[in-house]
Amino acid sequence: MVMNHKWLPVVLCAGVFAVACSKKDGDASAPATEPAPTAEAPAAPAADIAPAPAEAPAETLTVSKEASLSMSAADLWKKVGDFNGLNTWHPAIAKSEIVKGANNEVGAHRKLTLGDGAVIVEELAARDEAGMTLTYTIVESPLPVTDYKSTITVTADGDGKSKITWGSTFKPAAGTEPAKAQELIGGIYQGGLDNLAK
Repeated sequence: MVMNHKWLPVVLCAGVFAVACSKKDGDASAPATEPAPTAEAPAAPAADIAPAPAEAPAETLTVSKEASLSMSAADLWKKVGDFNGLNTWHPAIAKSEIVKGANNEVGAHRKLTLGDGAVIVEELAARDEAGMTLTYTIVESPLPVTDYKSTITVTADGDGKSKITWGSTFKPAAGTEPAKAQELIGGIYQGGLDNLAK
């Protein structure tokens, strides 16, 4: 259907947009129509402020050191299997004392005093005399790690020889690079194993 151009102004005047329209073909100008009142537009809601992204949880790291020694497994276990005897074979430990529970019993706490006066408190989590394995956790420490759990295991390694494995899992403390935390813990283990091998 072709719309007659003479009706176009009328159609436009009847639309949703109120505009002033004029007659064509020499008619007197039609009075301008008053714009229809419009409701005040509601204020735009305040933009939601997106919460800051949560910091990703620290990854769990693993460190493990081992050494083969020229002593029987029984002799090695007698030395490293004593929860309160770390100061007898690790050069960084000046003193070890049981401050809670009984030595070599699960739940016991040992207080380690380092050469510089720093203190580490550790808890015996598990100990297997027959299996020659000992597991402990850190309760209090200046070390830049959290969720620390370590296990020392002794096994026979041929005639009159033995092997010790010292490993752990932990998370780096806030602001600590994972590689730095692993290097630090690994260095502690290596220092003890090197001293045992002397």
